[in-house]
Amino acid sequence: MINKLVYITYQTFPAETANSIQTISNIKYFVKNEVNVDLYFPLRERQSDGDINQLKSYYSFSENFNSIGVKHPYPHGKIKFLPGLWFHISHFLWSKKVVDKLNKNYGQDIHFITRSDWIAFFLAKKNRKVVFECHQTSKLRNVIIKLIRNKKNVKFIFLNNYLNTYYKNPSNGIVLHNGVDTELFENNVGRKQTNSIIFVGNISRFKETRGLEKIVQWFIENKINSKFTLKIVGGPHKSVEELEKIIKKNNLENFVKLYGRLDRKETIKEIQKSSIGLLINTNYNLHSLKYTSPLKYFEYLFGGLKIVAVNFPAHHELPFSDNISFFDFEDKSTFVQALNGAENKKAFKINDLNEITLDSRIKKILDFIE
Repeated sequence: MINKLVYITYQTFPAETANSIQTISNIKYFVKNEVNVDLYFPLRERQSDGDINQLKSYYSFSENFNSIGVKHPYPHGKIKFLPGLWFHISHFLWSKKVVDKLNKNYGQDIHFITRSDWIAFFLAKKNRKVVFECHQTSKLRNVIIKLIRNKKNVKFIFLNNYLNTYYKNPSNGIVLHNGVDTELFENNVGRKQTNSIIFVGNISRFKETRGLEKIVQWFIENKINSKFTLKIVGGPHKSVEELEKIIKKNNLENFVKLYGRLDRKETIKEIQKSSIGLLINTNYNLHSLKYTSPLKYFEYLFGGLKIVAVNFPAHHELPFSDNISFFDFEDKSTFVQALNGAENKKAFKINDLNEITLDSRIKKILDFIE
């Protein structure tokens, strides 16, 4: 039985990203499954904070684990030109230093888990037991996985089947989608708002729009605004301001409401009060097209929402995808059809959704490691 895990990441905390929420939520459920967790991450942003109480407040959890923020005396974030170059150099240097140190501090029986290419590489090189959770592809990742895929001490978790296939179905790998933190949901939040659409998450992704601007503009149409309303929960603030300009310019204040960023519990409460969950991305990025498994989808399902999603391959890979009402990218007519068609889709009961819970996901990871 696994009773100790060391989670090392180049992410920083607290942060508004879905990735940081996913990491903290997974750690929460490792702890709930009686696993002691040490989390190591770089203090590479001004707001970075290793204080566990700050993380508990930001991410709305009460479980205890060891949160260790590690100094980051490297150029990422400090040099403005060629930011991608300095990110990779800093990531490499920080990862090597941290792995060298922790290799001396932990016995050979300890399992490590990471989403970082370089951390996985350096741990594998030292013959440490490491689980590499893979959420997307990259040129660097292609090289590193090729170098470590046949090592007996390495295991892989792929976020969907496309990623598993891309990396040639390694025998030491499994496919596990994201999951939902069921403890954030309340039993009594009142009646659902009829035909209330909600989008949750960052309004932009990889510094590109998700396409919400066009969705908002479509609410000018009477066939949409006479029946549906739209709530958008998330940031960043600059993106919220841009959407506000569109709403005011087109007099859409009665149909589209912007909440900005809410804490986790308030976000879930808004989901539970809504009736339709929206999955939207642009087709400019391969990750959005094929490799995403969005947290919001699982939260929408558990909140009893019908799902309307842009017709991308990754969304067809999601659990219960047969019940999603799809529309074509930037196509208003199929968007309207999807909204109307969502009424005939099934809203799942909680008892049907055990397989998408984070508790179920973590139990599968622990079985896989053992």
